[in-house]
Amino acid sequence: MKRNSIKYITVAALIAGGLSSCTKKLDLLPTNDVTSAQVYKDTAGYKKAFAKVYAAYALTGNSGPAGNGDVQGIDEGTSDFFRLMWCAQELPTDEAVVGWGDVGLPDFHSMTWSSSNTFLTGLYYRCMYQITLANDFIRQSSDANLSSRGISGAGADKIRQYVAEARFLRAYQYSILMDLFGNPPFVTEADPLGGPLPKQISRKDLFTYIESELKAIDGTLAAPKSNEYGRADKAAAWALLARIYLNAEVYTGTAQYANAVTYSKKVIETGGYTLVSDYTKLMRADNNLNKNEFILTINYDGLHTQSYGGMTFMTHAPVGGSMDAAAFGIAGGWAGLRTTKALVNLFPDGASSADKRAQFYTDGQNIDINTISTFTDGYAITKYKNIKINGGAAQSKDYADVDMPIFRLAEQYLIYAEATTRGGGGDATAALGYVNALRARAYQSATNGKLTALTTDLLLDERGRELYWEGFRRTDLIRYKKFVEATYLWPFKGGSKDGKGVESFRTLYPIPSADVTANPNLKQNTGY
Repeated sequence: MKRNSIKYITVAALIAGGLSSCTKKLDLLPTNDVTSAQVYKDTAGYKKAFAKVYAAYALTGNSGPAGNGDVQGIDEGTSDFFRLMWCAQELPTDEAVVGWGDVGLPDFHSMTWSSSNTFLTGLYYRCMYQITLANDFIRQSSDANLSSRGISGAGADKIRQYVAEARFLRAYQYSILMDLFGNPPFVTEADPLGGPLPKQISRKDLFTYIESELKAIDGTLAAPKSNEYGRADKAAAWALLARIYLNAEVYTGTAQYANAVTYSKKVIETGGYTLVSDYTKLMRADNNLNKNEFILTINYDGLHTQSYGGMTFMTHAPVGGSMDAAAFGIAGGWAGLRTTKALVNLFPDGASSADKRAQFYTDGQNIDINTISTFTDGYAITKYKNIKINGGAAQSKDYADVDMPIFRLAEQYLIYAEATTRGGGGDATAALGYVNALRARAYQSATNGKLTALTTDLLLDERGRELYWEGFRRTDLIRYKKFVEATYLWPFKGGSKDGKGVESFRTLYPIPSADVTANPNLKQNTGY
C-alpha cells in the first residue's frame, strides 16, 4: 500500500547490550548472537540497520504484534512509541479520557502518577531504546569504520546521509524526553556501550544540544520533499526547531519566538507543502496520498507493521457503544477513548458545528462524564478511520494502514501565528492568513469562520480544534500555564468530577524510579 515509503526490514538486534542505567527488568535490547561485525559488514547491512532505526517508531519488536518486544517489563501491545507518547500528552488534558483500568493508566487523568508508573516507565525506555539504536548506527558509520569495511565512494556518501537522518531521529527522541521528563540521562555515539553509567543532562543543556544537532545536519539532510516518504529531510529538521523554539521559555527560561517565526517560515515557504482540501480525510488508510501536507510521518502498514500501538490503537480504542466498527475499517472496537465536553465546547455549536474538524460521535453518548470507566460517558472521536480516502477497504481490519504525521503544515502555520502574536517579529497579516486558511478548510468556505484578528488565547483554542488527539495538548496547556493551574478546569482534572488544580511539579513527569535506583548519577525531578 505504501508506495515510495521506506521499507521496514527488521534486524535481530543491532547491539550486544543496552544502556548501563537500564535495569534487568527493562532490558532495552533482546539477547542474541548477532554481532555488529555481521550486521554492518557491507552497504546492504547498513541499509538494514538504518531501516531498524526508523522501524522502531512503528514496531514494538521483531516478531510481529507480540512475543519478542524491544522493551521488556511492559505489555508489548502498549510499548509502541506513539501510543505511549499519546497517552502521556493527551490523557492528562481536556482532550481525552480512557475507560480502561490498567494499573497506572487512570493516574493520567487524575494527575496522580508516580515514578513507578508503568506507562511512563515504558515511554522513557522506549525513547532511550530508540536513541540507543541511533547511537549505534552513528557509531558504526564513522569514517574509520566505513574504511575498515571497504566502503567508500557513493556507498559511503549514502551512509553519511543515513547518519544525518539518524541524528535527526535521535534529536527528535531527545526532544520528547526534554518535554516530558526534563532531565534525562544523556548518551551519544561517543559513549561506549557497557561503559560508565550515563550522566544526567539539564533540560536547558539538552535544548542547546538538540538545537545544535539539528543545525549541524542541515547541510547533509535531503532537500525538502526530495527524500523517500517517511524519511526525514531539511524541512523536518526546521519543523522540529520551530516546535522547540515555540516552547523555549518552558525548557530554558528564555523565550525564542523570533526563532520560531524564522523556522516555521522556512517550512512554509520552502514550496511544495499545501493543505489537504478536506480535513476529515487527513487520518485515513491511504493518507500517504496527503504527503503534500505531511512533513514527516510514522508509517504504518496493516500487513507489515503489525502492533497494538500506533494507528491500530488510534483506530480501535475510540470505537465502542453503538458505533459501527465496520464504518471505521476495523473488525471490532476496544471501547476505551473518549473526550471531555471541554474539547466539544471549543467548537461553535459543539458537536453539530459547521467546523468540519468537529468529528464527534454522539449517538448514545453523554456529553457529561459521570463515570470514566463507562464508554458512553463522553463523546467519542471519529478522527481516525482505517478506511481509504475514497471509502475503500484497507489491507487489514485488525491492524491499521493509517500513517501518523509527526509534523504537518498546519502545525507550522499555527507556530508562525502564535510566535508572531507573542512578539516574535513575524508578519501579523500573514499570520492571520495562515489561521484563516485552516479555518477556510474547516468551514469549506473562505468567509464562514473567517477571523479578523488573533490573540494568544484564540490560538490555543485553534490549536485544540486543529491538532486535537495528535499528541500536543499537554505541551500547549503547559506553555499557556493552564495545565496544573486552577484557572482552567475540565471534567475530572486532578481526579475531581468538576476539575481542580494540582501540584505545580506535575508539569514534568518523574524519571522512572528503577533508573534512579540503578544509576546514582540521576537526580529525581522535584516532587517525586
